[in-house]
Amino acid sequence: MTDRASEQPPVEAPTSVEAPTATDTPEASADGSRRSAWHELPVMLLIALVIAIVIKSLLVQAFFIPSESMEPLLQRGDRILVCRVCLHVSDIQRGDVLVFSDPDPEEGARRGAVGGFLHWLGEGVGVAQPQDEDFIKRVAALPGQTWEIREGGRLYVDGEAVAEPYLNLPTDTQPYGPETVPDGMLFMLGDNRLHSGDSRFEPPVGLGYVPIDKLIGKAFVKIWPPSRSGWIR
Repeated sequence: MTDRASEQPPVEAPTSVEAPTATDTPEASADGSRRSAWHELPVMLLIALVIAIVIKSLLVQAFFIPSESMEPLLQRGDRILVCRVCLHVSDIQRGDVLVFSDPDPEEGARRGAVGGFLHWLGEGVGVAQPQDEDFIKRVAALPGQTWEIREGGRLYVDGEAVAEPYLNLPTDTQPYGPETVPDGMLFMLGDNRLHSGDSRFEPPVGLGYVPIDKLIGKAFVKIWPPSRSGWIR
């Protein structure tokens, strides 16, 4: 027997338990994720819009071929890609296939600052038509060069015959020129000369000389239809 009391195990203070809050439930977490996603959506759309506009304005743009003026290379309904930046990193050469805006556009309706910005934005994402009509032709003569189309339809530049294996035959056999291309201008022709209103004719029948500052880009690939897709050389 001993007078010492037996040692009792220490008693721990009870741990308080808090009731779960609404934010701790799975349903609440899901609701929070959805709200976060909705908050991020406008930012994501804005980023996508900016990227689309930058690509269209500076790099590559898609175009639809509306006529037969560039047959057989390009047919009505073809879709092509045009390299915009190529105009700034390489020289324009005779034979290049270029897209450009109307050299002699009709005066359009005034949209004002806000309307003009919204229209430009719509063009950037492909939901608005360009204010001026766009054209596609082939460079036949550069600034300062003298061109002439002699009887039989043969093109001469600075007195030398130009090989044009891309022409749609039969071709226009009427003579034109000789004329010298003004500075800052290009002499542009369609490959389908019998059905092309180009630099041989003045507006409104044709285009006249095309100002270089009206150029949009170089056509470099056909993307539609798949059976005719390929590089534009």
